[in-house]
Amino acid sequence: MDFSLFLPETLLLIMALIFFGLTVWPSSGKTLQGLALFFSALGVLISLLSINCSGLLFYQAYRVDLFSQIFKFLISLGLFLVIFLGQRFQSIEERYQPEFFMFLTLSSLGLMLMVSSIELLTIFVAMEVSSYSLYILIPLRKQTGGSQLEAAIKYIIFGAAATGVMIFGMSYIFGATQSTYLVDIIKKLPALLDQPTVVIGLLLILCGFFFKLAVVPFHFWTPDVYEGSANETTSFVATMPKLAAVALLLRITSLAGSNGWDLVPILVLLAAISMTFGNLVALAQKDLKRLLAYSSIAHAGYIILGVLTLNSAGFAAAIYHISAYLLMNLACFLVLCCVSQEGENIQVSDLSGLYKRSPLLAFTLAVGAFALAGIPPTAGFTGKLFLFTAALNQGHLALVIVAAVNTAISIYYYLNIVRAAYGQDPNDLPTVTISFPIRLLNYGLILAIILLGVLPAWFIDLAQTACKSIIS
Repeated sequence: MDFSLFLPETLLLIMALIFFGLTVWPSSGKTLQGLALFFSALGVLISLLSINCSGLLFYQAYRVDLFSQIFKFLISLGLFLVIFLGQRFQSIEERYQPEFFMFLTLSSLGLMLMVSSIELLTIFVAMEVSSYSLYILIPLRKQTGGSQLEAAIKYIIFGAAATGVMIFGMSYIFGATQSTYLVDIIKKLPALLDQPTVVIGLLLILCGFFFKLAVVPFHFWTPDVYEGSANETTSFVATMPKLAAVALLLRITSLAGSNGWDLVPILVLLAAISMTFGNLVALAQKDLKRLLAYSSIAHAGYIILGVLTLNSAGFAAAIYHISAYLLMNLACFLVLCCVSQEGENIQVSDLSGLYKRSPLLAFTLAVGAFALAGIPPTAGFTGKLFLFTAALNQGHLALVIVAAVNTAISIYYYLNIVRAAYGQDPNDLPTVTISFPIRLLNYGLILAIILLGVLPAWFIDLAQTACKSIIS
């Protein structure tokens, strides 16, 4: 076994073990956060250096290729940004911070394992490693009236149900193909796609990933979990699992190849309902995290536009958009964590006059909101453009029109956030002071969102090259 192929995962495992040791060794919050920042930054560097690695591990159940390495880099980057934007981790009691960082790392490790897994049982185990860590992270918050416990219970119940459905689908595929390896399934599946059992099996497997991605009707947990979790935990749940979900969604749908038209009408329906439901309900939200929760449901619908094309151009557009979503969503959560003085939830009204209280945070919020709305020249606009173009090229004109109308609807509530920050007086709300490192993070996210939107060609080319290796 070439040890270098497993280096990003090994680093996260070591990081988790270190924080496990620190659970019984008294350490200050600054020490813990410093260690977390150092190891997560090292993880970003190692993942970037490993981007061109390729090979098979663990009896060919684990594949390292450009496709998986792109997602591992994004997961490493996301972990680093979540730890960075947390600042003092006001929502987490200091005595629980070692456990918080340990399970945050273990969940990221599970996500990394997911994107490289090419065997059904390995996918299941990796998903459970990530999910069980989140089951513990979500209630890990200073007391807020029990909402964090309600959020945890809902996430566990829905997660268990989605896992059960996914395992049931895996049993169908195994029964039809007599194999759990995706390589073998790809060879046998095209001849079996006329059997309803196989199509149902694929859809049931996809249910597990739809849960992570918050696609309707697997979205019910999303607003309550976002609202009940600590702000730092929500920033993780809102972005990271979606990266791995998109990766596996692309791997599994690619099994159907260009002949998988039985899947397409169902994906079209899910995309249209998710976009419409998410955007319409978001219009009525006053709590910022609940608004971002329904926004994530809508963006799940946009991403499915790329998945249902079943070609490398659409898949690459989905990868581009979820990468942009990571940046623009974390930009909004950065502002939320900074404005929240004691880790409390933030209402849209709490952003009033932010341009006077903290001009840089107000601008970061505006860039993040404009990107989520799909306004040029941000990465959110370019991502939607690629997704709409890919779907249109496959003849899905009606769905693209629905997506365009939904984009117009979403502009209202995203601009409502900006209006609160720039168009209202502070009303005695306190000035928000941010440290120099957080200022740098603001500048970095603003620059990344705009540059990725203006210069997307290199990333799209890289993503298309990666996707061609998984298209059957």
